[in-house]
Amino acid sequence: YGKTRQERYIDEDGEVRTRLKRLPPDQWGVLIQDHHPGFIDWTTFEANRMRLSANTHPTPNESVGALREGSALLQGIALCGHCGRKLRVAYSGRSGVASYYCPGDTLANGRGQACVRVGGSRIQQAVSAAVLAAVQPAALQAALEAAEGLDSAEQAALAQWQQQLEQARYQAHLAQRRYQNVDPDNRLVARGLETAWEAALQRVQRAEQEVQRRQQHPQPALSAAEREAILSLADDLQAVWSAPSTSDRDRKELLRALLEEVMVTHDSEAHQVHLTLRWTGGLISDIAVALPQRAATVRTDEDTVALIRRLAVHYPDTVIAGVLNRQQRTTATGLPFSANRVSSLRTHWGIPCFTPPAEPPVGEPVTIREAATILGVAPSTLHRQLNDGLIAGEQVTPGAPWRIVITEALRAHFAGEAPEGYVPIVEAMRRLGVSRQTVLQRVKRGELEAIHVSQGNRKGLRIKVQNPTLDLFDEPASAGG
Repeated sequence: YGKTRQERYIDEDGEVRTRLKRLPPDQWGVLIQDHHPGFIDWTTFEANRMRLSANTHPTPNESVGALREGSALLQGIALCGHCGRKLRVAYSGRSGVASYYCPGDTLANGRGQACVRVGGSRIQQAVSAAVLAAVQPAALQAALEAAEGLDSAEQAALAQWQQQLEQARYQAHLAQRRYQNVDPDNRLVARGLETAWEAALQRVQRAEQEVQRRQQHPQPALSAAEREAILSLADDLQAVWSAPSTSDRDRKELLRALLEEVMVTHDSEAHQVHLTLRWTGGLISDIAVALPQRAATVRTDEDTVALIRRLAVHYPDTVIAGVLNRQQRTTATGLPFSANRVSSLRTHWGIPCFTPPAEPPVGEPVTIREAATILGVAPSTLHRQLNDGLIAGEQVTPGAPWRIVITEALRAHFAGEAPEGYVPIVEAMRRLGVSRQTVLQRVKRGELEAIHVSQGNRKGLRIKVQNPTLDLFDEPASAGG
């Protein structure tokens, strides 16, 4: 009674309803502090109540939540400098690196964006440095109190054990009296009281042994070197802060004791984060933290990408990798190309992979192997004639595989038998009195006709020689001569 109040309100349907509202202590009907002795004073009770309230599951923009084990030191006290909402924490990577983000735009617009999204490492270092600089004057006094506390801790522990021994002896004496006053005929009760008496005596024995051990082997007092080591910690708070024995929970405890909130504002144009620290005493300080700028993106040069785009129309990734390596091209990181790297590059730039057609398209270039199958010759034969310039072919780029267009003239070039007037190239050399290279040059210039015999025992190139006396430097006869 007196701690709640009934309120009347109108619900969504327009009906008048009543509800109980829990009132704060200053609005209670009666509140008499220290009316009777308590286990703790009123100030401690209020501090505990506020701590319990803060440790509950945080609601939006209200309690900061209980201290957790994560590495996000600003958990619960970091606010968005754009909309004022509390920043949430996200952990990423194998090492669990903390980052802070504000879900304001997501809640308002549902677009999956964030007012602020920054990594936690740099801003936590800046806030920690500011806090350590603020507590530096009080560090020496805290170190002196810690040294004195170590000396008195042993005496306090001994006094506590002596009190426990006194309490154990009282409980044993009480158990003895109960056992002696029981009716001997009531054996069931007597056995139970006897067992309780024996247990109490065992507790007395353990307490006496502990007190005796502490009296005979007290903890040695701190030496001068140990005191100096403790006092030296006051000059190096950063070492204490970064020590493995200092947990993230301890660091958060200190930050919350000194800071009420940290306002985080992201300036993307200046590549900075502005931190506004509101201290417990009401003071406000500002810190500017520079963010790491994104390194220049390493990309494969545009010529290579364009070449892959042209090659992917005709060749698989393995062939493309070979062509690029023959041209001494490398990836953006300087590595030679492989089929997997070509595939990754195609996927990144949206280049479709090569799909061989079920049948060679009419009038379109085909590979050497396909052309050899169509013409009934070996692929090596086509390669030799391409190198000699006797047949035409094309390459998408230097170093790429040759491709040939199957025409009627090309089909006629490869015959099953040699027609009349066609002789082997050796005979043509003898009749013309020139070298093999000269004969091939005349064929390329169209001065001589040539076919390739692909059947029989005497396969090979045949040259049509009309004038056995024609010399290298003689002009061919004109059509009207």
